Amino acid sequence: MHWRFSSPAFYEGPVPGAPRQDSYADVCGARIRYRATGRGPAVVVLHGYASSLDAWDDVVPALSDQHRVIALDLKGFGYSSRGAGDYSPAAQARIVLALLDHLGISRTSVVGHSWGASVALAVSLAAPERVARLALYDAWVFEDQLPAWMVLARADGIGEWMFGWSGHGHVERTMPIAYYDRTRITPDRVRRVEQLLELPGSKAAALATLRAQRFRRQEHRYGEIQQPVLLLWGREDCISTLPVAYRLMRQLRHADLKLYPRCGHFPMVEALEASNRDLRSFLEAEVEAASADALGSELKRRRAP
Repeated sequence: MHWRFSSPAFYEGPVPGAPRQDSYADVCGARIRYRATGRGPAVVVLHGYASSLDAWDDVVPALSDQHRVIALDLKGFGYSSRGAGDYSPAAQARIVLALLDHLGISRTSVVGHSWGASVALAVSLAAPERVARLALYDAWVFEDQLPAWMVLARADGIGEWMFGWSGHGHVERTMPIAYYDRTRITPDRVRRVEQLLELPGSKAAALATLRAQRFRRQEHRYGEIQQPVLLLWGREDCISTLPVAYRLMRQLRHADLKLYPRCGHFPMVEALEASNRDLRSFLEAEVEAASADALGSELKRRRAP
């Protein structure tokens, strides 16, 4: 294997190779890639660390017949901006809310996976009146979930050294920890992750995001969240383990937990049918409420003189 080192550097401006068929919005000083599909009550889906909106490719179609689904690349990932700045969950939440403003959406349900769940919770804490429901897949939301190497990477110089090295096969060697069924680690899946990580600015953004995972700033507030929450969890997840799921469920006021056997960190891959069914059922209340509101408005209109 041939290893090479280059000090991580942010990248200003549009990311090379950004898909032209997708939409882009300039919010909070960042250019954000997004896709909006379907009609109905809004649902925002937020990917995890080192991922992109493509993580939801098999989930969005299951929702878009009844919902307006907005999938986005959070700052620093996918084809969104990789400039210098704040990469904390709170800062990412401000971007999500600004994108909703851009799209004219005042209220939404929020779905987050892994580190994206910390952003989803930050959205709810920042603007509770704008969040109807929360669905969190294998959440990465507590300070003590961070392994020692992540804490060490916060130190100046050490993080740059860790993230400055790259070599062929790195993704393929590390990806197995995320899956129970190793056959899910296809060459295409590995190649897509590698391509995104090789885009300019990716390593600097990933390091900045890691350093901003100081969850103690918000984890003591999870009990303030009043919205219904659905936790969707791979029973064999060894990244966000089951004790994390039970801890989060105890801390949240109105949370239910769905466990998927023979499933690791990605229920939307390894338990696609079951997790899609549970997510649709959980969000059905918003569809019913929207239908009731529409009926009420129509009856009021007909009664008007």
